[in-house]
Amino acid sequence: MKIWSSEHEFGHPWDTVIKAAMRKYPNPMNPSVVGVDVLDRSLDNQGRLHSHRLLSTEWGLPSIVKAILGTSRTMTYIKEHSVVDPVEKKMVLSSTNITLTNLISVDERLVYTPHPENPEKTLLTQEAIITVKGVSLSSYLETLMASTISSNARKGREALEWVIGELTSTRESMKSAMAAASAED
Repeated sequence: MKIWSSEHEFGHPWDTVIKAAMRKYPNPMNPSVVGVDVLDRSLDNQGRLHSHRLLSTEWGLPSIVKAILGTSRTMTYIKEHSVVDPVEKKMVLSSTNITLTNLISVDERLVYTPHPENPEKTLLTQEAIITVKGVSLSSYLETLMASTISSNARKGREALEWVIGELTSTRESMKSAMAAASAED
């Protein structure tokens, strides 16, 4: 078993980052995520938004890893559950793979909260527990997976910044269009 963790600070308020996190896929930084299906979305009696999604990903596994694992399968599925609490200003996202679980399990947890010292910033803490089972070189594969998760986490943060940029430009375009329309009246 290998544990990977990271902490990142976004220079945007919590609500902006959460809106982007909910719209993260598709994006050009994570082309391996080829599908996102919302299985269930509901509000609980405390006003928290619960979302269950299925992510379809295309792994580009190196041939040596495929040989060690004894599989040529590269399409994998991940179940994701998130809870957004607008009162406490906290989003917790948990995900785990549902493909190849007899060989590899990756349990990931992301927590988004306002920065404790600056409400215009958001703190992301991220942890992944990687376990490779029943194959030789499991420690090597766990280290390789941790490296891949680290790289994907960086791409994920870049994707959130990209989505925030897209949301901001859309908002600015709408403001301009509304201003132009009201000027014509």
